[in-house]
Amino acid sequence: MAIFTIPIAMFSERYNMRRAPLLLGLILLLGSQVMMMEAPNYAVMCVSRVLQGFGSTMVWVVGLALLCESTPEHYIGKQLGLSMVGFSVGFLAGPPIGGALYTRFGFRGPFISGIIIALVDLIGRLLVIERKDALRWDYDPAAVPVTRPEEDEEKSTEGGVATLPQQEQQHSHISLAGVIARLFTSSRAVAVIVVTFLYGIIYSAQEPTLPLHAQIVWGLNSKQVGLVYLAGMIPTLFSGPLSGWLSDTRGVEWLSVICILLSIPWWGIMIIQGHLALFIVAYALASFFLSGLPSPVMAEFAAVARSIDGVGYGHVYGAFNLVYGIGTCLGPVIGGQVYAHLKDKDGWMAINLLSVGLLSVSLLLMVCYTGEEPILTRLMRRRLKSN
Repeated sequence: MAIFTIPIAMFSERYNMRRAPLLLGLILLLGSQVMMMEAPNYAVMCVSRVLQGFGSTMVWVVGLALLCESTPEHYIGKQLGLSMVGFSVGFLAGPPIGGALYTRFGFRGPFISGIIIALVDLIGRLLVIERKDALRWDYDPAAVPVTRPEEDEEKSTEGGVATLPQQEQQHSHISLAGVIARLFTSSRAVAVIVVTFLYGIIYSAQEPTLPLHAQIVWGLNSKQVGLVYLAGMIPTLFSGPLSGWLSDTRGVEWLSVICILLSIPWWGIMIIQGHLALFIVAYALASFFLSGLPSPVMAEFAAVARSIDGVGYGHVYGAFNLVYGIGTCLGPVIGGQVYAHLKDKDGWMAINLLSVGLLSVSLLLMVCYTGEEPILTRLMRRRLKSN
């Protein structure tokens, strides 16, 4: 995924293509499932995993770009939040469904289920109409409804409904170096990239250590640890769409700051080795508020794409996929090494304090640089006016 993200993002933006890469990605996913199911040796399984990563990258990068360019700007946070619900539901339902299928039908059961789901998804992608094609028929799926009749000169009418067209993104043929240079000359872009990277580390650092900690402190077995994970995953089904809707109505900068602020205390409470119920509640609330962060962050990525000439949705979501992937690769390594070197009590405390520290850095970046007018800028302006 890390290797293929950049070329997929560049290709998608250079040729302004969404539907074709999505179809190719799903075909690769289908092929990888078949290869893994019927692999005669280990090497074929490795190749199938590479193809699976390639296909998944296409779906992530191009899918998010398609969603953003087909949605009115003031609905993007809500739509991104709904897309994260799909991710959470799949992540939550996949392991138990796979286990049940394996028990009932054997090794091929989970793969056949995955192939059927991917086929249904493929049919859905065949029905996709890209915005560039819809515009040829005088219909803009990203148009913003307007109600004031005096704006007739600015709006288009389709089927009797007045709409204000959204500004169409320009798909320039700038090089990879040009995209990187433009992103890293924008403090707003750098801030959201760094926050995504830190989020990936925080989100994944506990994965290799939570089962060990739960077993040592409370004597939980693997099934009971799975229920603890379930308690942390269920709240994420609601936080994504809620934070997405609120970021559209209240502002990305405020929602991201609120999510981080309300998440920090629960990471500290999880250090306490008291009653198991307290730990589960703290874990669920930390997960709820932390999982509310991606929706405003991804909406901010979309805003960055609109604010920098030559940078498209494919570019910014390629950057999102890349830095988040690197973060989730480093997180388990960091968490596992810290836990192994400091033992359970001190190691678990260090991991949670590290998460608090990284969240604090993210909070500072969000306050200083997020949004068209960051919170720090507003506060300074108000202070100058009051003086």
